[in-house]
Amino acid sequence: MVGTVAVVGLGNMGGGMARTLLRAGVPTLGVDPVPGVAERFDGGLEVVALAEAVRRAGTLVLSLPGSAVVEQVLGEAGLLGPGVDHRLVVDTSTSDPLATRRLAAATAAAGHALVDAPVSGGPAGAESGTLTVFLGGEDDAVAEAAPVLQVLAGRVTHVGGPGAGNVAKLVNNMLCAVHLQAAGEALDLGRAAGLDPARLLEAVNGASGRSAVTEVNLPRWVLSGSFDSGFPVGLMTRDVELAVSTAAGLGVDLPLAAGSAAAWRELRDEDAAADFNRMADRDRVAERGRAADRERVTDREQEAGTSK
Repeated sequence: MVGTVAVVGLGNMGGGMARTLLRAGVPTLGVDPVPGVAERFDGGLEVVALAEAVRRAGTLVLSLPGSAVVEQVLGEAGLLGPGVDHRLVVDTSTSDPLATRRLAAATAAAGHALVDAPVSGGPAGAESGTLTVFLGGEDDAVAEAAPVLQVLAGRVTHVGGPGAGNVAKLVNNMLCAVHLQAAGEALDLGRAAGLDPARLLEAVNGASGRSAVTEVNLPRWVLSGSFDSGFPVGLMTRDVELAVSTAAGLGVDLPLAAGSAAAWRELRDEDAAADFNRMADRDRVAERGRAADRERVTDREQEAGTSK
């Protein structure tokens, strides 16, 4: 039985999760500072202030930009100190695992439970209740979170204690980021050799080089030209950088991921809001190369003019 749930953060992911909870008949509140956010739900979701949500809901589902905002919200909610009866916090944000461990300890000391439950599946998975959850937390907190996660997710894997869910999510996105880069180069090679990209993928997806990127991302968002997955370049860049910095904090060197992070930063600087599958868009890469060539030609012409 799921009691009242408050979803804090009603963006693409949080909004989808709120609608999934409502469809399942779960009493649901929303919290978001953006003016007019309730209009997105056609009156179906009651949007309230954070303090009201904490007073009325036994479970808070967080969908926020990262650890700093999560800590700010928990502090404003009064969950990092005494004064509020037991609450369950299900943090679906992609956060710093080391910060999550600290926040889980602080909420536990205040009489609450926190699980890190970052998700995969994008806005479509949030809307349909088919998300994949990478779950971290103590066993009792995980058991308490099970009913609400069963509504939100198609697959939940408890990978370890506090922070473990965020580690697993970072590993997942790090792999996806690198796969997209490699897949883009693979398509480039195939095109240069005169192969049809769709037939090339059909061959690869029946062999050992396949991945979720070649099986799903390339046909659905790259070859189709739609680039509308709902996950922007800026967020993928954040995740790869967080994976590299987390590894550094644990004394682990990730040279391949570090190189990938540099490439993602370059793409983010071009257009942070673009769909993350643009990393495999070789036409974009080729155009960038042509633009660089034109710039070099212009520089040489200007230098030649100056020397005359």
